[in-house]
Amino acid sequence: MNFWETITGSDLTRECKAFDARAAILPAEYRAAWEEIKIHLLPHGDFTGRNLMPILDGALGLLEGTASEGQGVHEALGDDIKGFCAAVAGEGGAKSYRDKWRDQLNKNVARKLGRLGE
Repeated sequence: MNFWETITGSDLTRECKAFDARAAILPAEYRAAWEEIKIHLLPHGDFTGRNLMPILDGALGLLEGTASEGQGVHEALGDDIKGFCAAVAGEGGAKSYRDKWRDQLNKNVARKLGRLGE
């Protein structure tokens, strides 16, 4: 990845198009699950979304593997796709925007309180 790709995000666009091409050959219920996974993982991304790329790749790989084995989506992901996404993002170390803002607020308050105590 060169500087220009990092700045413009063209590498992310290329990866997303590759993911969508891989998902297009899946059966219909898997494509629907893939769209839900993308929607539920989006809040866990950072500003650029780079932290989600390995997580999305793994989730799509799971869908491809279970589709090739002839299993259903519910056997692979369970009935709660949102819960699956939260578990995967939590294990991947991805924080939501709310978590990041909370951490930033806590650091700012602690810094201000430290100055008042001097």
